[in-house]
Amino acid sequence: MKYGKKAFEAASFVVVGFGLSQVIRLAGNIVLTRLLVPEIFGIIMLARVFYIGLGLFSDVGLEPAIIRSARAKEPVFLNTAWTIQIIRSVFLAVLSAIIAYPISVIYKEPALFYIIPLIGLISVPDGCRSTSLSLMNRELQQKTLTIMELVIQVCSLVSMIGIALVFRNIWALLAGDLVAAIMRTVWSHVLNKETPNRLVLEKTSVGELLNFGKWIMLSTALMFLASQADRFMLGKLFSMTWLGVYGIAVNLAELPKQVLNRLNGKVIYPLIVKYADLSRDELRLRIQKARGGLLLAVTALLALFGSFGDVAINILYDARYQAASWILPMLVFGMWPLILLSTVEGSLLAIGRPMYATLGNLAKFVYMVIFIPLSYRLGGAFGVIVAIAFNDLPSYLIISAGLVRERLSLIRQDLFLTAALVLFTGLLFAIRYLFGMGLPGSAAFA
Repeated sequence: MKYGKKAFEAASFVVVGFGLSQVIRLAGNIVLTRLLVPEIFGIIMLARVFYIGLGLFSDVGLEPAIIRSARAKEPVFLNTAWTIQIIRSVFLAVLSAIIAYPISVIYKEPALFYIIPLIGLISVPDGCRSTSLSLMNRELQQKTLTIMELVIQVCSLVSMIGIALVFRNIWALLAGDLVAAIMRTVWSHVLNKETPNRLVLEKTSVGELLNFGKWIMLSTALMFLASQADRFMLGKLFSMTWLGVYGIAVNLAELPKQVLNRLNGKVIYPLIVKYADLSRDELRLRIQKARGGLLLAVTALLALFGSFGDVAINILYDARYQAASWILPMLVFGMWPLILLSTVEGSLLAIGRPMYATLGNLAKFVYMVIFIPLSYRLGGAFGVIVAIAFNDLPSYLIISAGLVRERLSLIRQDLFLTAALVLFTGLLFAIRYLFGMGLPGSAAFA
């Protein structure tokens, strides 16, 4: 099969799989919000923020390194990567236990003292998953991976709902994480029967993996600070109940970004790696051609979601979660700069220029630290959401400058797509006006 056709097939499975995954996730979320109080979602979201932070601060980019390495099929290289992955998972479990008490004191939430270490422990079986998954991503074998993830998600959700029906507490959400981690690890090793992973630390392989990973580690650490700063600060500024409602809005608002992130990691980045030796002009043209139709479709989806997402909130969730209806559209439209970047910044990583993403994440973090507290003082909850909605602009400006410098800029295409978003949104707002629905989210203030 030609590589372009294979990439299209892989992208189709990623998109369809993501769509099915979100349907399952939304259905489960609706059921769970009726079984559990908002406070539980706020606590688990805050606990996961700290665990994710530990993970990103120690992320050495093992999967991107495997995808781009010429040694990707050598057992000693893969086994070294697997061993590093296990060491890292144990390290994360220990760190989670260490930070749990001070975090529970800072946020005045005793449940965090045991929830954070338990999430850390779940990382150990997940860290033992086989490198076969990375190799399958490298070869665009998304059909098998998509089926695997959907089955795991369904089993995880069934376990969560079952435990929530009996106990009505936070253990239901933790059980779902544990079921998913164990299933993914076992399944990954079943897929790797021919060359099973063994504990190995080969010096040359360690050097290659860590040398590539040093920029990844810094970039992902800053990305965590930039993308999770809102959770850190909102956990102090507002109640856990309000944070849980905000989490519902964020989870829905990030759907377009998640599908593009999945396409980027599982299809676009491996594809760009294959073409990384082309001239910059030729590489830019290939990326431009591939992203144009994709982003135009996402533009229409984003306009529709931002314009009518509040209606979905009002229908699907009970009165305790209605504040999410005005938060959602602001976050959806504010995500546009990040969506533009998600399909092109992988080219900088593929050509060995990850520093631009690092600087972009640093700029976003500085923005969040300055503007969230300032906006809270000036405009309360509404001011904070406005500040968060614009938080991707600093990253966009810096990474765009890097793309210009590396002769990979697609700024004209970005301007065209932005104009299309404005046009689509204007039409949908006009439809809302004709039906007397007001602006998105306005019903929450009625």
